[in-house]
Amino acid sequence: MGGKTKNHIKKTLRTKFKGIRTWQLILVFIPLAFVVATLLRFDHLKMTELRDQVLAADASGDEAKLSQALTELRDFTYTHIVVNLQDNNGDRELFFGTGPFYLENQYLRLANAAIEEAQNNLADDSNPNGNIYAAVGDICKPLAIQNGWQWNDQANLDCWTSELAKYPTMDDLSVSLTANVPSTELFRYNYASPVWAPTYAGILLLVASVLFFIILIRAIIWLVLKIALLFLK
Repeated sequence: MGGKTKNHIKKTLRTKFKGIRTWQLILVFIPLAFVVATLLRFDHLKMTELRDQVLAADASGDEAKLSQALTELRDFTYTHIVVNLQDNNGDRELFFGTGPFYLENQYLRLANAAIEEAQNNLADDSNPNGNIYAAVGDICKPLAIQNGWQWNDQANLDCWTSELAKYPTMDDLSVSLTANVPSTELFRYNYASPVWAPTYAGILLLVASVLFFIILIRAIIWLVLKIALLFLK
């Protein structure tokens, strides 16, 4: 009985693998995997190029160009497989998408516009103390430049608050000053890409994945049958 089973296993090994050999599949898989990795790399580089264009448009101050660059980046990321890596406490984590980026210059433009508007609203030459906003600005602006404070930095706001508090008739000005400064979260973007998309990279990735599982299954079957032969007399 054992001999018949052993002969059956040997026959199975011969018939299962007499067509396309596993090593032939591996020879196909290796260059295919290289092509897939190359195409995914190209998609990553294209995303990086589009993201750099967004940041350049942000720095230029051209809002129409910035809006167009954001749309192109978003549309590309949503329709391609964009593989990315990021550091998380020293560990490299894989994710799909652009990763977070900020439109710092757009934020500063709008924040400065809001503060300039507050300046115009708060400037009151009829006040017995004169233009209080200008007086406080003469004190806090040099400190902001010296220390590298942004308009929304707490140290800068504390300076304005403390100086404005010295004028009894202007107790509520610090609230008006900061009320219209936009939140930084409004200028944070992070476009996520799909795990799979019907692009050249996506189609070849699917083919490579199927081929990999065929190789894996054939290897498992071959290993199981070889082990079974060891225990049969």
